Amino acid sequence: MKKTFIKLLTIVMVFAACKSFAQVTPAPSSTQVINQQFGLGKIMLTYARPNVKGRKIFGGMEPYGTVWRTGANSATVIKFSDDVIIDGKKVPAGEYGLFSIPGVDEWTIILNKTAKQWGAYAYKEADDFLRFKVKTDKLKDLTETMTLNFVNVTPTTCDLQMKWEHSGFAFHIVTDIDAKVMARIDSAMNTDKKPYFESVIYYYNNNKNMDKALTWVRELEKNPKMSIYVSKLWEARILLRKGDKAGAIAAAEAGRDAAAKDKTDEYVRLNNEVIAQAKK
Repeated sequence: MKKTFIKLLTIVMVFAACKSFAQVTPAPSSTQVINQQFGLGKIMLTYARPNVKGRKIFGGMEPYGTVWRTGANSATVIKFSDDVIIDGKKVPAGEYGLFSIPGVDEWTIILNKTAKQWGAYAYKEADDFLRFKVKTDKLKDLTETMTLNFVNVTPTTCDLQMKWEHSGFAFHIVTDIDAKVMARIDSAMNTDKKPYFESVIYYYNNNKNMDKALTWVRELEKNPKMSIYVSKLWEARILLRKGDKAGAIAAAEAGRDAAAKDKTDEYVRLNNEVIAQAKK
């Protein structure tokens, strides 16, 4: 126990001494900060990126079955601005240390309540907020620089993916924002600045009340600042969702013609796509 304490104290003292001098050489493991917009907030990830440099990493330099900082230098920190759900458990907004335990066939992912610490030397399992397992992704191609990234991002879900050497993992993150968004829409519709456009898109994308969305899109058509080919596109999409193919074709044709007159090729294509779907 005494030897472990002395080792930890030495590491902290060396780190503090290094931090007291201006950096005159490049960091061997560069730091990356990722700000991912997610739901009504964001996720911020801060980690240092080590390189393979010809070494055996997992099952070698980073032993299987041992807690890893999921990066280099300071432990990786993940910060949620809003509550999220991971592995079926609610994770309150806040900062967490992202640790992991490599395995041949599966990894253990750890969110630790002590977010900021050097490496995993002071890591305490008693401070874990969440532990869960994911399968090991076995990578055919070498990933030289350790990489964390958000993939498969939607307004309410994403995957956090790690790749390094020939191994990796990914886990799913969910945010439940529907009740909050619907309340915000209802409140905003009682103001002078009614958010018709954003609300139409949300209702359509989340398959809400299409009658209400249709009423809003027709309010949009009265706005001289709204391009007719945009509002007609959404009217056509909503009518098609309601099963009114003839109405959808008529709206999309009006939108297509207006876009062609304005030489806006993108909306010519988008309105033509609705026409093609309606004619199937």
